[in-house]
Amino acid sequence: MIVAIGSDLVSVERIRGVYRRHPRRFLERHFTPEERAYALAAADPAPRLAVRWAAKEAFAKVWNGSIGWRDVAVGHEGPRPVLRFSPELERTLAERGLTALVTLSHEHDYALAFVVLVTQPSPASR
Repeated sequence: MIVAIGSDLVSVERIRGVYRRHPRRFLERHFTPEERAYALAAADPAPRLAVRWAAKEAFAKVWNGSIGWRDVAVGHEGPRPVLRFSPELERTLAERGLTALVTLSHEHDYALAFVVLVTQPSPASR
């Protein structure tokens, strides 16, 4: 069952500007080492950074509690984006029977992310 839906739209140029002004601080403060490596592997890391920023913001909109920037990360399973969480947040999600699904898109000027928080079916209902 869907618990919450969150979305976020980010200007790629805005993220590019912050990255140019404060590259090291911006990357270390907001992104995990894996996210940084993935973004920096591209000739232009700004779209990859922007869409990850949007995903973190979209998750924050569905989460009822405080989270840090690196508590949520975007990874991949094959071509599919997935959210990865800090151990504490992962544990809380599991205790509440919740799963977060994400979809990402970026095109020229904008990056977009949608996050859907869903309940996992109980073992008895499978």
